Amino acid sequence: MLTGMWGRPGDDTLRKLRRWNYAIHRVRCRIEKIFGTWKRSYGLRRMRWRGLAKATLQVHLTAIAYNLRRSLTLLTNPAA
Repeated sequence: MLTGMWGRPGDDTLRKLRRWNYAIHRVRCRIEKIFGTWKRSYGLRRMRWRGLAKATLQVHLTAIAYNLRRSLTLLTNPAA
């Protein structure tokens, strides 16, 4: 299978891509889960305000709300 990525033959390209994805899949999984929660539960499917500064503010406020809620959950339900 020829993918034509990065100007390499397909087998080498797929091998490098699999190695790269395997190396970062645990970190990516944790981060994408948080972004999914933000979108699903905190309204980040769309920006409420126009402009980069206001959109940045919305993301920061969402992160603060997520962290406060997560802190509350971790403090009230300690691991056994």
